[in-house]
Amino acid sequence: MTYTFDFNAVFASWPRLLEGAWLTIELSAISIALGFVLGTLCAIASRSRIKPLLWLINAYIEVIRNTPLLVQVFLVFFGLASIGLKLSAEVAAVIALVLNVGAYTTEIMRAGINSIHPGQIEAAECLGMSKAHVYWHVVLLPAVERVYPALSSQFILLMLASSIVSQISAEELTATANIVQSETFRSFEVYFVVAFAYLLLSFLFRGVFWLIGNGVFVRRRKLGTPI
Repeated sequence: MTYTFDFNAVFASWPRLLEGAWLTIELSAISIALGFVLGTLCAIASRSRIKPLLWLINAYIEVIRNTPLLVQVFLVFFGLASIGLKLSAEVAAVIALVLNVGAYTTEIMRAGINSIHPGQIEAAECLGMSKAHVYWHVVLLPAVERVYPALSSQFILLMLASSIVSQISAEELTATANIVQSETFRSFEVYFVVAFAYLLLSFLFRGVFWLIGNGVFVRRRKLGTPI
């Protein structure tokens, strides 16, 4: 059995694939930003002594980390629609991705916050710094700096996992590729190009995170610490 490779049909659909890739970038960027905020707030709240709040955060983390992302996407899109709350595929995708990455970000940020020695906080308080300044400059920023490589890796994994939202007809890169494949019947060529596109997107996101890290964490840049 012989197979003749033909990428012409795939390349003819490059505008549609480009639109799909752009939607992937948009969904990922929004979800990363909101997920980071959610995860950071949950990590801060997890240091509270209010037990109901701690139980709620721990339950959220355990549920998200122990259920498939696809099920979470279906629950947001189809589950909410069944009770009368109909969301567009893109909005449902963002909500599901934010909830997912927020849980993992919580654990990463909690590890970073816990790595700050109490003596540093005490020293800052002795210098007369306000609690807000202490938490921002002594706790939060150093914590983010320490776990930044782990955060970057998690966010890149989220971008790759966003392909799952194609199952609810969010027309990102994978969904567009499925449509092109159904029209051209060139499965290998289509998904080969899409795999290469995801590889480029991974490098793009890694480069963006590297630039952000070098811009925000001056000490790492001076020491040459990998980001």
